[in-house]
Amino acid sequence: MLAEMDENEVGNRERLRTRGSNAGRPLSTDQAPTDGKRRPDDLTPRELEILRLIWEGHTNRSIAACLRISMKTADSHRANMMKKLRASNIAQLLKAALERKLLQTDARARSRESQ
Repeated sequence: MLAEMDENEVGNRERLRTRGSNAGRPLSTDQAPTDGKRRPDDLTPRELEILRLIWEGHTNRSIAACLRISMKTADSHRANMMKKLRASNIAQLLKAALERKLLQTDARARSRESQ
């Protein structure tokens, strides 16, 4: 319950950081259902944000500091993503995210910009 309150409080604020490139940014349009409802196995916007930070190499400690959430909340989000994507480690989590097009690599970002 505390994690939910913490997430809601932070989720209502604007994002703390923005990046110039699209590399590692979640592709929310690929995942969003057309009826506006999420399926239970879809990642939340906060999970997608944390996924991007994991892709960038952040630890739970640095994710927590960046997003101003507790380490336990960051760890809970990571665990929830791993469960939803059926991954048992971070490498599998990132592989599954790339396969589902939840993240884009530098090469894909460059090809989109050139089109």
